[in-house]
Amino acid sequence: MDCGYSHADLPLEHQLCQEPAELPRKLSSINRDSSSLPSIQRFPAWEAMAPQGKVYRGSVKDFPGFDANQDAEALYNAMKGFGSDKEAILDLITSRSNKQRVEICQAYKSLYGKDLIADLKYELTGKFERLIVSLMRPPAYGDAKEIKDAISGIGTDEKCLIEILASRTNQEIHDLVAAYKDAYERDLEADIVGDTSGHFKKMLVVLLQGAREEDDVVSEDLVEQDAKDLLEAGELKWGTDEAQFIYILGRRSRQHLRLVFDEYLKIAGKPIERSIRGELSGDFEKLMLAVVKCIRSKAEYFAERLYKAMKGLGTRDNTLIRIMVSRSEIDMLDIREVFRTKYEKSLYNMIKEDTSGEYKKALLKLCGGDDDAAGEFFPEAAQVAYRMWELSAVKVELRGTVQPAGNFNDDGDAQVLRKAMKGLGTDEGAIIEVVTRRSNAQRQQILKAYKAHYGRDLMADLKSELSGSLAKLILGLMLTPAQYDAKQLRKAVEGAGTDESVLIEIMATRNNQEIRAINEAYQEAYHKTLEDDLSSDTSGHFKRILVSLALGNRDEGPENSTQAHEDAKVVAETLKLADVSSNDSSDSLETRFLSILCTRSYPHLRRVFQEFIKMTNHDVEHAIKKRMSGDVRDAFVAIVRSVKNKPAFFADKLYKSMKGAGTDERTLTRIMISRSEIDLLNIRGEFIDLFDKSLHHMIEKDTSGDYRKALLVLCGGED
Repeated sequence: MDCGYSHADLPLEHQLCQEPAELPRKLSSINRDSSSLPSIQRFPAWEAMAPQGKVYRGSVKDFPGFDANQDAEALYNAMKGFGSDKEAILDLITSRSNKQRVEICQAYKSLYGKDLIADLKYELTGKFERLIVSLMRPPAYGDAKEIKDAISGIGTDEKCLIEILASRTNQEIHDLVAAYKDAYERDLEADIVGDTSGHFKKMLVVLLQGAREEDDVVSEDLVEQDAKDLLEAGELKWGTDEAQFIYILGRRSRQHLRLVFDEYLKIAGKPIERSIRGELSGDFEKLMLAVVKCIRSKAEYFAERLYKAMKGLGTRDNTLIRIMVSRSEIDMLDIREVFRTKYEKSLYNMIKEDTSGEYKKALLKLCGGDDDAAGEFFPEAAQVAYRMWELSAVKVELRGTVQPAGNFNDDGDAQVLRKAMKGLGTDEGAIIEVVTRRSNAQRQQILKAYKAHYGRDLMADLKSELSGSLAKLILGLMLTPAQYDAKQLRKAVEGAGTDESVLIEIMATRNNQEIRAINEAYQEAYHKTLEDDLSSDTSGHFKRILVSLALGNRDEGPENSTQAHEDAKVVAETLKLADVSSNDSSDSLETRFLSILCTRSYPHLRRVFQEFIKMTNHDVEHAIKKRMSGDVRDAFVAIVRSVKNKPAFFADKLYKSMKGAGTDERTLTRIMISRSEIDLLNIRGEFIDLFDKSLHHMIEKDTSGDYRKALLVLCGGED
């Protein structure tokens, strides 16, 4: 039967032209011709899209009252004559399931003796044509076409290979291999081997076998052993044993690997993703990261891919089309929910802003709805949030980037600094080298040695010789942490206006010991209490939050499960999310809510926030953002984020200080100074996890001169 395509042209379309009775025979013959290919009697991937016992999470469903002949006639009429009715075409095709579209293709051939896909390609153009034609292919043939395009011609689209092979199930991989063989009369593995190389090629070949274990019964001993093997293959080994990463990440079941990742975090003190970034490189690194992301959450992986396809200038339309088509009958609702939660805007709205015309209309139909309209948190997102609170309880070693210098000589350093500032001109490089590579305790010794040796005040000399951003950075490093925080707080409240963001950042993130030290330093430097200044410069609930935090009386004990449940009820009632209300007045509830967030221990608050999710199906951060406003909202969100993941909180603030036009040097300087000996190494890790670029790279790109040199030394390395 001639469908207008040969195997050399676009043979996968040929499959869609078969009469209904011929389709099973065609697929059976593939199995007989190649014993190495898997049985595909269940070949059409739509049969596996909604596994029994699971709720269907696609956005496109079977059209009720479906009539293939009637739809074929409607499409024929939309394309006959001069021009075509694109609106009618997109409305019909996007509201039918893939299985129904294949039946329409067959009915169209029977009724008119023509190939529907060929007619669509003739009538439509550009991105809209690519989208509509992609929707007409069975999923396995769609993947086969994408991979063929990715490896054809000059160059290889590695991102496409990674996305498809890292995210598909065993059955989807088997179907893909068979479809590729049928469509192109070529072996997919041989083609990929011929077009890739190294460990990247080896991992792709492993994934192509579709042999990932599927047993949900997990051995605790094997989980611990695999986590240990991964650690020894990377972090604890000179060089990297890539084969161990390939074997474990390429073969073990998803449930098993999720537990391995949790165990790895416990024994390594860092997530597996961070180790992969440090130990692997290039396309192999990107592939392994994609595998890990898909093991953790395919919905989150695809949400991130969609966001990156549309953010910034230009749109990666091939990626956008591929994901919207391939996930529309699998997990589009989950992707939408994760997207809304992670990026604080709906997938629907981002598509609406980033595309146009019939192309936009068709994509929005596949998306299936605007989640911003509801404005609520989602059940699946609540489950993710609950899991994140569990992970936040895992103890991770906090590490700074500045360590005490070996063979430290305070008198020698004092002489170097004096020489750098003596005479005409200043040797900024020598000053940076000494100050940024000594711990704060060592800098305090240098201050004393300088005074003893020269009878001069080092701080005054530095202030006289340096200027601008570098002066603020170097002088800040010479203060003790408590003196520096006290000075930042004083600047935030003195003069006209108040810098609430600085007050929130410092007061919400310091521990009891740090708060008490700040109070002492503040009293000594300004001869008044911090509490008095906060009280006179702020008001209302915001003042009450800051004053409570300034007492430094947060509990430091473990969680209390019974109390956590009661506290969660108070939080829910205050945020108006409880099913039952208490007899407490509004003021009483707000007072108790404030007391819980400002005085309970971090371990206890983690349990409170988990209980809150179970009670309300909302995450506390999302609920606070939605139901509160202004400085009170920002302060409570900062407390919650500090409890959840303090390094991630600072990573986000650093990113915002440098993104876009201009740089917020005050915030950048403040965080780099205050966290350099506490958790800046952890912040670096969170930074690259969150933003796919290193802190070192962003500082290098966004600052200049000696200020940049000093910041990069504090940063401590490129990730």
